[in-house]
Amino acid sequence: MKIPELRSRILYTLLLLVIVRLGAVITVPGVDQNVLQEWYNQVQQQSGGGQGLTQMLALMNVFSGGGLQNSALFALGIMPYISASIMMQLMTAVVPSLSKISREEDGRQKISLYTRVLTIVLCLFQGWMLAKSLVTPEANPFLREIASGSSRELVPDAGPFFVLRTVLIITAGAMLLMWIGDQMTERGIGNGVSIIITVNIIYALPGALFQVYQTYVAGAGENMLNPFKLVALLAFLFIVVAAVVALTEAQRRVPINYAKQVRGGKMYGGQTQHMPLKVNYGGVMPIIFAQAILMFPSQIIGWMFPNEVWAQRVMSILGGGSHGWVYYSLTGAMIFFFSYFWVATMFQPNQIADDLKKNGGYIPGIRPGKPTAEFLDRSMSRLTFAGAIFLTVVAILPSILSSSMGVPPLAAQFFGGTGLLIIVAVLLDVMRQVETHLIQRHYDGFLRKGRLRGRFDSPGGTGSLASGNQLLWLSVIAAILIIGGLVYYQITAH
Repeated sequence: MKIPELRSRILYTLLLLVIVRLGAVITVPGVDQNVLQEWYNQVQQQSGGGQGLTQMLALMNVFSGGGLQNSALFALGIMPYISASIMMQLMTAVVPSLSKISREEDGRQKISLYTRVLTIVLCLFQGWMLAKSLVTPEANPFLREIASGSSRELVPDAGPFFVLRTVLIITAGAMLLMWIGDQMTERGIGNGVSIIITVNIIYALPGALFQVYQTYVAGAGENMLNPFKLVALLAFLFIVVAAVVALTEAQRRVPINYAKQVRGGKMYGGQTQHMPLKVNYGGVMPIIFAQAILMFPSQIIGWMFPNEVWAQRVMSILGGGSHGWVYYSLTGAMIFFFSYFWVATMFQPNQIADDLKKNGGYIPGIRPGKPTAEFLDRSMSRLTFAGAIFLTVVAILPSILSSSMGVPPLAAQFFGGTGLLIIVAVLLDVMRQVETHLIQRHYDGFLRKGRLRGRFDSPGGTGSLASGNQLLWLSVIAAILIIGGLVYYQITAH
């Protein structure tokens, strides 16, 4: 906090996060939030057996930061923008015209514009589906119990105007989140979109801890083994987090030598560098793709055949309920496929080999050109195989813990899966940027030994700092929102 620039960026980020959390708890106008809350509490109590419905609901609610549970303004969260970005990245790697645009001088701005337009399209479609679900919950496999288990209607005044209004509000909320993420990236610390996702995931942590306490301590009864199971789970969680950190940072460093060149009486080259090849090159993307592929068919089947027994069985299988081996096998196969697909589209060994050859670089013991490309391709294939195995274990770990040990689905999401990978990656990135700020100002970093890799990377935050007046007004707005929220909570609680 002694560095003015770093202090300003951290404070600016924290103040914007207050607005992010506010939009995740304000219910869309026209929805009876009490009915939705009662239904959600009932589903959360169905933690025994690891039912597919409970696991899917917990995952979707975690990524929206409780917005789905509250049917809030930010119910869609930042995921439409993430989905649009992923789609544009894949299309840029596959479609030649988009690939050509991305290499132009202002190509990144055009790709960014296309991404935002695609985000609006996804928001309108997903917002329409959510609005129709609120009007007719019996047609939605996730909300069907509301229609049969509550005497009150979820939307008292349903109609075309409600659907149109809800779609516009939810779309505007998602676009506002995207804009806030861009502001965090430019004037704050870390990547704004990633920080929003991380905060939404961490928001569910207190509720998960309470469920674990209720399961293994308060609800232990005469079973004296439950407290010991809790201690074993905490130790296992530490091991899982350590393994995720280690494998997220793991890389193979390929040595690169540059030939000496004499230009105008001066000698250039001759140094040795390293090319890092990450073990988990795809990051969290293969898991996201695999879970999306398994989740969307169940939703579509539920919409088309809401009252069919076989449709309920298919939904349970794809959600990890019954026939768990089918779910695990499909998840593992899709993670392997998308891991290699991501490497094939994003890692270009031929281009890397050509660039090395043009700049006089070579890998010791490997001839330049095609042999270098084959060596890089072979090395990445082996590393991707190890990374895919790691991702598969991390992805199915929450389902295994939930079904075999009775861990509540919400708590199981923190033992692996997409959420844990995102938290680890984002926190490591933020720590690198803060470390770089400290080193540039001649301060010691977080650790006197073994400082973080990449500490001399760009400190992030390319935009201008927020002025004092902007921080003051943001602080006032955040204080008003916090005080208003506390007052509203006290009024409703009594």
